[in-house]
Amino acid sequence: MTALIDHAVGRSRTVLATLLFVLIAGSFAYRDIPKESQPDISIPIIYVTVSHDGISPEDAERLIIRPLEQEMRGIEGIKEMRSTGYEGGANVLLEFEAGFDADSALQDVREQVDVAKGSLPTASEDPEVHEVNFSLFPVLVVILSGDVPDRTLYRLARNLKDDLESLSAVLESKITGERKEMVEVLIDPVELESYGLDPATAANTVRGSNLLVAAGTQDTGQGRFSVKVPGLFESVRDIIELPVKVDGDSVVRVGNIADVRRTFKDPMSYARVNGRPAVALEVSKRSGENVIATIEQVRELVEAERARWPEELRAAVSVTYSQDRSDHIRTLLNDLQNSILSAVILVMVVVIAALGIRSAGLVGIAIPGSFLTALLVLFVLNVSLNMVVLFSLILAVGMLVDGAIVVTEYADRQMIDGATPRVAYTAASRRMAWPIIASTATTLAAFLPLTFWPGVVGEFMKYLPMTVLITLSASLLMALVFVPTLGSLFGRAGNTSITSQRVVEAGERGELQDIPGFTGVYARVLRKALSHPTKILVGSVAVLFCAQLGYATFGAGVEFFPDVEPDNAKIQVRARGNLSLGEQNGLMREVETRVIDVAGVQTFYTRVGSDANSEQAEDIIGSISLEFSDWRIREKVAQIFEKIRNQIGDLAGIVIDLRKEEGGPPVGKPIQIQLTSRLPELLIPAAARVRNKFNEMAGLNSIEDSRPLPGIDWEVMVDRAQAAKYGADVGSVGNMIQMTTGGYKIGTYRPNDSDDEIEIRARFPQAHRTIEELNHVRLNTPVGAVPISNFVVRQAREKIGTIKRVDGQRVVTIQADVNDGVLVDDKLRELEEWIKTSDFDQRIDIVFKGEDEEQAKARSFLGKAFLVALFVMAAILITQFNSFYSAFLILFAVVMSTVGVFLGLLITGSPFGIVMNGIGVIALAGIVVNNNIVLIDTYDRLRASIADPVEAVMRTGVQRLRPVLLTSVTTILGLLPMVLGVNIDFLAREVTYGAPSTQWWRQLSTSIVFGLGFATVLTLIVTPCALMFKANINKWRQQRRSIGANDIVAA
Repeated sequence: MTALIDHAVGRSRTVLATLLFVLIAGSFAYRDIPKESQPDISIPIIYVTVSHDGISPEDAERLIIRPLEQEMRGIEGIKEMRSTGYEGGANVLLEFEAGFDADSALQDVREQVDVAKGSLPTASEDPEVHEVNFSLFPVLVVILSGDVPDRTLYRLARNLKDDLESLSAVLESKITGERKEMVEVLIDPVELESYGLDPATAANTVRGSNLLVAAGTQDTGQGRFSVKVPGLFESVRDIIELPVKVDGDSVVRVGNIADVRRTFKDPMSYARVNGRPAVALEVSKRSGENVIATIEQVRELVEAERARWPEELRAAVSVTYSQDRSDHIRTLLNDLQNSILSAVILVMVVVIAALGIRSAGLVGIAIPGSFLTALLVLFVLNVSLNMVVLFSLILAVGMLVDGAIVVTEYADRQMIDGATPRVAYTAASRRMAWPIIASTATTLAAFLPLTFWPGVVGEFMKYLPMTVLITLSASLLMALVFVPTLGSLFGRAGNTSITSQRVVEAGERGELQDIPGFTGVYARVLRKALSHPTKILVGSVAVLFCAQLGYATFGAGVEFFPDVEPDNAKIQVRARGNLSLGEQNGLMREVETRVIDVAGVQTFYTRVGSDANSEQAEDIIGSISLEFSDWRIREKVAQIFEKIRNQIGDLAGIVIDLRKEEGGPPVGKPIQIQLTSRLPELLIPAAARVRNKFNEMAGLNSIEDSRPLPGIDWEVMVDRAQAAKYGADVGSVGNMIQMTTGGYKIGTYRPNDSDDEIEIRARFPQAHRTIEELNHVRLNTPVGAVPISNFVVRQAREKIGTIKRVDGQRVVTIQADVNDGVLVDDKLRELEEWIKTSDFDQRIDIVFKGEDEEQAKARSFLGKAFLVALFVMAAILITQFNSFYSAFLILFAVVMSTVGVFLGLLITGSPFGIVMNGIGVIALAGIVVNNNIVLIDTYDRLRASIADPVEAVMRTGVQRLRPVLLTSVTTILGLLPMVLGVNIDFLAREVTYGAPSTQWWRQLSTSIVFGLGFATVLTLIVTPCALMFKANINKWRQQRRSIGANDIVAA
């Protein structure tokens, strides 16, 4: 290492050129690096959906879910398989272990689905395989709304979709809220009966007349000609002209007996924006593209297209933008960049005050040098600039200057003593190389285990240790190579006042009693402490136990992830009963009317109808998504929620759930209990007991469960034997029943103005599509038209609803949110105790899911990571000092620093955050060791030349006081804006308090600031006392040996 330092100082031009290249390349990397609000992590979920018109949940379970589960069960890496059977189809969701190979898993799933496809019902549509990925989520939603015909909105949306997908940065533009088209053939039952027609015959006629016939070519020897037989339907007119019955010379066409029209399928849901009908385009970007630039391109294209619309259309249709991630990202990045700038300014103020402007400039070059090097490496590694990376840079601000401060401070002492800058900086770099390398290595060792954090939380947080590792590695090069080289060229003695010279001289070789100022006060306090080292050590251990006991008794408890002010929220409306879509729409209209004037909300996006493919409660009839205004100009979300509750609290027959956007990794509702059993009949009574317990507990809201909803289904039971007498069967009866519901599919065609095939469905007019009409339906049979009531019985039965399965077993889930100010952990412990004392059937498995599951995993991993970090640090320290005692002493200081963390939590009244405070404690471990390493290294060197241990400890303390305080204060000041929640915008000359960007990291910053503040006192007082205690023990041993030797001689 010393050879590298000598070469660097000797070849200063090469070093300066390298530094210049790093600064320029890093600046370009900062400009071009993709910018996102949250890390682009792979959510380990792949799901398969299968649609089958009219299929019941039980049949979907038996005929769709089981074959798919059977084939996909053997796919490698599956953590959990969740299946849902519902009316009209089913889905199977596969959750893999985080960090999985998404491409390989997707390929495996597709292969197994292809195998299972042959076992699915022939009427089922082809299975669709979907991947859940953050990069596939929309970065912008373009909403077209207005009181115009649906077809107009759809046409505008399709045109925009094609234009948007032509942009290179856009991956997909998906239209939502669009109803599928169909050709409806409305035929009167009397006409159907009089002509002796049935749906199956009509379907065969359509199939035979709607064909692509490749007739081939004719080569006559005098030319070659292609022969065409045009047979495909091209318009509704072709369907109207289609013959369905021939009797002699008479031909009955479809148009003679039916009303044929191109229309839309019956709506399954409605969508509105701010109370007006709407269609939305969800725009997703390609992976690696810059979000801000992509959204700017999308907005420009949409506005250019809108300018080409006719004037009347522009007035009738409004274009709004929702979920604009660029505004959020720009605000978040701006806040965090301001925090970095504030931290740098605070750090530099302290360094200038202590070392002077020139020396502070050399320390300061380490900040942009390390930052830009880290950004260059991240850019090369294809990592985006997100809030986790930016906070990691804030965390590193105080740490990355530590090495540069130690080198510059030592060189400053040498120059005050008369050394030239070249000699001083070379000597400082060589002298401090191993202590700095060891202290950086121990800091890296603390963060290294965090890179192996498993699960979704680990995927989310792994960018923190990665960025810190890269930044601190860059700072090591800055401290030992670039700063000494620059110092040898531009360095001058910093603070050369008489007082500072006297302090330096006294610390090196003068009288310790003559030291003036703050250093003198410290020296006198330290001398008194060294007189009672045992008492100091015992007292510090007692403080450790008291702090932990005090937090356990008076602390605010434990939480999983910090509560952050959201940008979005959702009002979920629940109601029970067999509600028609019109009735659901009426209830949602009433809720919408009451909340649409609430201040602080920018966009209200209403969706009516349930989403079969979501994991939400079955009784949700609709939701209103709220996009809030900027947090600076609105009230807190808690206050907005309170207003909404007051506005709609008196509505009868519905239950309102207010859900905030989740901050951090998605875990769903915080309290979730899952009941599974191989015997489905045991689940409903057990779930009712758990639900009653939830209802009795204080502090819970938005309670829901997945038990079947009360309601009825109609079953049409066919007496097969009786039907056979008339020449009828279940298939023909079913076909005729379909005429009274959504219609019988008799074919498809693809017109020129549509991208998709359009179904042709025959059904009865609206008046004949009722429950009562089921009894009057007549079926054409070989013996004539027969009422189906002759061999069919219609009966009501209890509605099954949605069937949910986990890993092949039926499951019921009960879940709830907690009120503001209530800790999830407390409620979970209460539920655990209740379940232990309740006598549940042993054949029912009860598992806590959601936040409790993730919290337990995080707690387990962070505990192990802390132990691994301590072990690796111990190995580095033993290698550095070749002493178990010195290594134990430094690790003891790490454990003692947790006292400061608990005291900080007690003072601020904050709960202990498993994720953020847990990371803070591990990060603190890496920071605390640095000062102790330099202190003990200095003591070992002085002890070799000073016989009196008291003098050696005193001189060590006096010499290391300034660098220890500087490194600690710079780290604390770097994080102080985060702790206080203060954000200073230097360009806009604006100070804000409580920004969401600071709420994210407040717990982690508080842990480090309070822990490091307490650890600094330990380093300056307790560590010297521990060194003194060791010297006293050694002295006592020597005295015992000498007394023993004298006794032997006397004998």
